[in-house]
Amino acid sequence: MSERRESMDFDVVVVGAGPAGLSFAIRLLQLATSEERSLNIAVLEKGAEVGAHLLSGAVLDVRAINELLPTWREKDPPLHTAVLHDEFAYLTKKHFIKLPTPPQMRNQGNYIISLSQWGRFLAKEAESLGANIFPGFAAVQLLQEAGVVCGVITDDKGRDKTGKPGSQYQPGIELRAKYTIFAEGCRGSLTELLCKQFDLRAQCDPQTYGLGIKEVWEIDPAMHRLGHVLHTVGWPLDYKTYGGSFMYHFAENLLAVGFVVGLDYTNPYLNPYATFQQFKTHPSIMPFFKGGKRIAYGARTLVEGGYQSIPKLTFPGGLLIGDAAGFLDVPKIKGIHNAMKSGMLAAESVFAQLITSDQTECVQYVEKIKTSWIGQELYRARNIRPAMHYGLPLGLLYAAFDTYILGGNAPWTFHHRLPDHLTLQEAKEAIQLQYPLPDHQVTFDLMSSVYLTRSHHDESQPCHLKLRDPKLAIEVNYKQFASPETRYCPAGVYEIVTGEGSPLLQINAANCIHCKACDIKDPRQNIVWTPPEGGSGPQYGIT
Repeated sequence: MSERRESMDFDVVVVGAGPAGLSFAIRLLQLATSEERSLNIAVLEKGAEVGAHLLSGAVLDVRAINELLPTWREKDPPLHTAVLHDEFAYLTKKHFIKLPTPPQMRNQGNYIISLSQWGRFLAKEAESLGANIFPGFAAVQLLQEAGVVCGVITDDKGRDKTGKPGSQYQPGIELRAKYTIFAEGCRGSLTELLCKQFDLRAQCDPQTYGLGIKEVWEIDPAMHRLGHVLHTVGWPLDYKTYGGSFMYHFAENLLAVGFVVGLDYTNPYLNPYATFQQFKTHPSIMPFFKGGKRIAYGARTLVEGGYQSIPKLTFPGGLLIGDAAGFLDVPKIKGIHNAMKSGMLAAESVFAQLITSDQTECVQYVEKIKTSWIGQELYRARNIRPAMHYGLPLGLLYAAFDTYILGGNAPWTFHHRLPDHLTLQEAKEAIQLQYPLPDHQVTFDLMSSVYLTRSHHDESQPCHLKLRDPKLAIEVNYKQFASPETRYCPAGVYEIVTGEGSPLLQINAANCIHCKACDIKDPRQNIVWTPPEGGSGPQYGIT
């Protein structure tokens, strides 16, 4: 007998209160107001509050916000620092080699922001227009009738470690809607389910991802260069591994510094977190941190596949928007503007069908994306990330040729051939990498970093990190790949425990900061990330 649940009806349910989902809600309610129509919209946020799980570099291209809220600068926006200088460099172990800044990475007119604070700003605007925003509720199941998605079910509260209802148990709620919009961000759990169920990836390349790790520092005012943006490639990665750093000087003596490692890397001994810490020891980089104080840490995966990896965006009853669809522009190193614009275009498409009571698949959204600056921008950039599969030197040469000579209009398209989980060498074929020990002044151990995320999970809830087959953790991951999950996880969730008996994989689920790297990189796709109780996870602020 199925469990009896409370049910609520809406015109539209949006899963995810990031830039895409909130821009959708704002634009849809703007249209409804202009037509004097009343629409009931629910926006779900799995974090404890809007912005709690939002993490990015972040430099904001203002095109989308200028369209969505032309007077946004008059609405008390959160801290935003105008970009004044751009710099791009190649690092060797000891040298800093300045390179011409590619056109896509020139940021004059853009702003350095805190994405978590930006999310809160957009949420305030959406609520002022009438959106119902529900923080602390994770969407965990699809509601479907006759093959049409008609809403979602939120997470149960108060189950114990075994999954049984505890004394404070509350079943999840059915949220029913005419349209359900999935704005879960990178590697959303329901988005992945939709892609499998409706075969949304049948005609596109495999998605490829990066893992971005970030810190925010208060630095010596003498080292602060307000509005300066620096990106680097090269050391400490080898030439075969895609990735690079960013450093953004903003506000009053604040520095956002981070490192991105492409999750198509091949060496199972590579440790993205340790690589980031090592980057900070470069002789041209370390002086920025001397006398400073680290105040925030976080990590998140990024969609990097680009134009070739965009799945089918519509299905009966709903749409994919933002990073759930894969709209990050890799050479530009930006996705917020595209996420917002996709939400706006989706809102316009859905509104046109709501006012005519047309509940067929919203295919006009796809055409709007293709003809918008999202489609044009991603098409021109389509060959740059896959060119990096040939190594950094050739990749940079091709990127320059494609950008400066061809203008992104090459008569060919490169492809991503393998998903990231199939790119690892076996440990016996790989070089073991050594990383310096942390000095606890500029570089830090992992657990002291995780502490700064303020991540929280109720210890009594079921483990949200599932193993399809527990035996594979040892028989495959440990024996063949030297347990790469103990290195790629930027929160120390996975640990091999060796004692008198056989080695065991211990999952420290309370450490999880919801980056999704394990769901992506596990070599047999044995680890499955599922949403924990809503309200769990990191509590990002200035990030």
